[in-house]
Amino acid sequence: MEQNTPKSKSDGFAITNWAEEDRPREKLMAHGAAALSDSELLGILIGSGTPKESAVALMQRILGDCDNNLNTLGKRSIHELMQYKGIGEAKAITIVAACELGKRRQATAPAERPDMGSAEAVYGFMHPKMQDLDTEEAWVLLMNQRFRLIKAVRLSHGGLSETAVDVRVILREALLANATVLTLVHNHPSGTCRPSGDDDRLTFKLKKACETMRIYMVDHVIVTDGKYFSYAEEGKI
Repeated sequence: MEQNTPKSKSDGFAITNWAEEDRPREKLMAHGAAALSDSELLGILIGSGTPKESAVALMQRILGDCDNNLNTLGKRSIHELMQYKGIGEAKAITIVAACELGKRRQATAPAERPDMGSAEAVYGFMHPKMQDLDTEEAWVLLMNQRFRLIKAVRLSHGGLSETAVDVRVILREALLANATVLTLVHNHPSGTCRPSGDDDRLTFKLKKACETMRIYMVDHVIVTDGKYFSYAEEGKI
């Protein structure tokens, strides 16, 4: 007669035995941190619970003793947290550190994103990155609808052409960053900032692709050490 191998006491409580969509790490990856409860986020931080209680259940119990208030939890000392079975010194320190980071974030003003709405601003931002380069690089500046910079992405190193810079990569980066505005930037190490035929072809190709995706291509700026060329300022875009 076939016998089932007995399970350990902890099998039913291990997060690894939960349905994948219910595991906090997988849930965060699939839906973002905002989709998780306080106890799930804290469960990720402490990593494990006890043989009878998962990390999430343990944090639910601790939060329950704090009236489910993170501010109250933040007032608990390391010693107080260590009174709970399953919370050792390392986990208690992790919880205290997380609460302190939350306080510091709340007290910190949001970082002001630079305004990239003009060719002069783009040049001022990119010139320090490009002034000493001896080969061409292409970058895309991804912005929100107020022309505030979300991120700057280097696209290529060593040349600029329709093949060196993939328009699909630019659009993918824009979509991933939730950008609605972008500016293409590249340098001319020769010091001549007039656009080449390749520059023109890439500009028009990217502009057409952006229009299809309802992304506003505001400019293509060519940077040299001391001056720049702007397709927007020259009426070429």
